[in-house]
Parts: sequence; structure tokens; C-alpha cells
Amino acid sequence: MHPEFDLSPDICYLNHAAVAPWPRRAVAAVTRFAEENGRRGAAGYPAWLATERRLRERLADLLGGASPDDIALVKNTSEGLSILAQGLDWRPGDNLVGIAQEFPSNRIPWEALREQGVEYRALDLRGLANPAPNPGGDAPPAGANAAAGAQVTGGIETALERLCDERTRAVAISSVQYARGERLDLERLATACHRRGILLFVDAIQSLGALPMDLRRMPADAVVADGHKWLLGPEGIAVLFVAPALRPRLRLRQFGWHMVAHPGDYDRPDWTPSPTATRFEPGSPNLLGIHALEASLSLLQEVGLDQVATAIEHRVDHLIDLIDLAGFEILTPRAPARRAGILTFRIPDPRFDPTPLWRALLAKGVVCAPRGGGIRFSPHFYTDEAVLDKAVAITRETFARS
Repeated sequence: MHPEFDLSPDICYLNHAAVAPWPRRAVAAVTRFAEENGRRGAAGYPAWLATERRLRERLADLLGGASPDDIALVKNTSEGLSILAQGLDWRPGDNLVGIAQEFPSNRIPWEALREQGVEYRALDLRGLANPAPNPGGDAPPAGANAAAGAQVTGGIETALERLCDERTRAVAISSVQYARGERLDLERLATACHRRGILLFVDAIQSLGALPMDLRRMPADAVVADGHKWLLGPEGIAVLFVAPALRPRLRLRQFGWHMVAHPGDYDRPDWTPSPTATRFEPGSPNLLGIHALEASLSLLQEVGLDQVATAIEHRVDHLIDLIDLAGFEILTPRAPARRAGILTFRIPDPRFDPTPLWRALLAKGVVCAPRGGGIRFSPHFYTDEAVLDKAVAITRETFARS
């Protein structure tokens, strides 16, 4: 076990794609912050704001090529994506392109634009995986592409590009799909979008902290990621990167003392929005979450994102070997370039329902999730291989007894 983690020995924690445990330093940072509040109140507020500045700097560094001025600290991914969705000056007949199997945070904000006459064109990944007709099978979700089968040869990126036309304003996708862990080629998508004058919005919650990101090579217009998964932080705080050119184009929907150009001048009768991304932060910051996330990011940066990514890849490789030996069916792409920290598998039986198996595993200390028609394991860089061995052994034994 890595010295920064103090997980109970009776659990196999493979659920970083959902909610991650905190490292010791994050626990200590929150404890110190709480104790200071109890003893001294806000007497040390300037030091708290220094921690907030460090967090913005760490997040900018983590994104690669960003400035702290480009970073807004929001409550969660849903809020960040809603700021983008409700900020653009949509016109009836506009459309945006996404993926039908996205987590609801990266689907509902776009579907809600229907009332403004905006079409959400959602690529159905099931059509890509199985282009042949499926008599009696589930119908594609409403709004899913009708010609997915014709788009199989070029992969997800080609399929997304083919859904775009002259009225497409944005492509909104996750860097890594939450259920089965498909990883997208963001550099290719950024190039294709910008060539056609289309904005690229990236939900990076399943990659930031697990994979290096470099906005100099992948110039997305906006990136959103919550802190409680691969960033090893708490719920309730997320990063919203908005490129400088996009910031003034987004209509503000939330207002308050903190989003103005002079937030400390409380008696000033006139105001203008901040030129930085703090214009998207209307009120007081979540300083408790800021202290925790800043501490967690310090660990990731000490280890190095390249080393983190390599360690995660080795662990997923090990899981693939174990699951193959167990005779289970792997649903996540096997190619390292097409996956990150998620490994989803199923029992090769058409009657298989992952939920009972997940409940049984959880009762035996294997913390994972039922996703994408299978069981999702998601180890982090510090996860011991012995934990992976034990989790798969428990899975085999549990299934054999079911």
C-alpha cells in the first residue's frame, strides 16, 4: 500500500471512476482547516486564499498550457457544463454533437437546449460496436444517429465528425466514456472541430488525474472535471477551464459579489464581470473543498502524471490478464491508446445481470460499480496488484456459487 493511503485491509477499492478515497494529506488538510475554524474562525482568511491560488495554479499545470486565470472553481461537472450550455447564443436550428451513452451530466444539459430549438445529435456507440441489425433488441435512444452502421469503419471520431454540419456549434464529449472506458482521440477531434469553426467541450472527469493532458496539443475550448474521482479529492468542487477567446462569448446566468472585476470593493456602485474565469463563480468559494483538493493534487504532481498513467496502465493490463484467465468477457477496448483506468467486464451469458454480482462483491469488500452491462473495476496508481488478484479471485468464486 502506498504510504499516502490508509484503506482498510478488508476492502479491495476499485472504484476511482466513481468516488475516490482521499490520501492522508487531504485528510490532514481538512482536519487542520476544521480545527483552525474551531479555534480562530476566519482570522487566517488570507492564508486560505493563498491555498485557493495554489489550487488554481496546480489545476492550470495539470491541464497543460493553461493559465490560472483560465480556471473557474465550480461545484461539480454538471454546473460547469450547464454554464457552457446556457451561455452560448444558440439560435433555432443550431445543433451540437455528442454521444448517447454519456453520463447524464454530459447529456442532460445539452438535451435541455431543445426548448431553444437546438438539436442534440447523439452518436449511439452500440451502432459502432455492432452495426448489424438487432431484431428484438433495444432501440437506439431518441436523437441517436440513424446511420451508425455506416460509420463503423472510421471509429468514434469519424462518426462524430460525420454528424456535424454547417449548423453544428459544438461537440461535447467525455475524454473517456464512463461505462466501458472508451478513450477518445482528443487531438484529432480538436483539429477537426477548429478546422470547421466548431467549439470542443470536454468532460475530463474520467481522465484528469489518470492521464496527462496538454491543451497546447489538444486546444479544447472548455474542459470540465470534478475533483472526487481520479483527482483523489472531495465531492463539491470541480475545475472549469474556459479558453480566453470563449469567455466573453458566454452569457452569464449567475451573478454575485465574487464574479466581478473588483470583488473586494464592496462599496463600489458599478461593476463589470471579471476578465478571468472567476466571472463564472458568483459567490463565496468552497474553501473546505479547496484545501482538500489542493492537497490531493500536490500528491499527483509529486508522483508525476506520466508515472501515474504508466502505473494505471500496468494495473489495467494485469486485470486484463486475470479476467481473461477467469473466462470473463472484457467490454473495455484492449488497446492502451483506447482506454485509461476503467476495465469493464461481464459474464459471457446472455442472461447476465451485473447488479446481483455487484451487490455480492460489495458485501465481500470489493468496491466497484455495475456499468455498461458489466462490472467496472477502476484502480489508481497506488493500487497493489495483490488487491487486483484478490478482487478477481473473489469475483470468480462469487460467480461460481451463484
